[in-house]
Amino acid sequence: MTTDDLDAHDARDSSSSDELADRTAGDGSDSGGDDGDDDEAETRVWLVERTYGDDELNLIILVYATPDGRYYHRRERALTSFTGPERETKASLTVSRNDLGTVDDRETRDQYATEATRVAARHDPDDAI
Repeated sequence: MTTDDLDAHDARDSSSSDELADRTAGDGSDSGGDDGDDDEAETRVWLVERTYGDDELNLIILVYATPDGRYYHRRERALTSFTGPERETKASLTVSRNDLGTVDDRETRDQYATEATRVAARHDPDDAI
């Protein structure tokens, strides 16, 4: 995945809808200005999937994706870590571009795009869901 691909991706995201652009403003994904160190650039992702781990029932897998579904970020958490307000599952995160994977499967990409767009329309980034 190249930085140019992500910059083009961020530009498409921010022009997809005014509401979504407002929600992602200031999240570090703007490709304008002095980028300095591209490794430190961040991109906003939205919660698209929450499942239990196959091999361990005590594990929750959270998948966040960009609104176009092309990139994802995966987090694994122990079920016991979900107690207390500091461990809430947020509707959206900003993550380093280095921590994003590419979604190669078209069906999965479409599913992630649909769900990320839906979550972004219904929730503020810091909402606990």
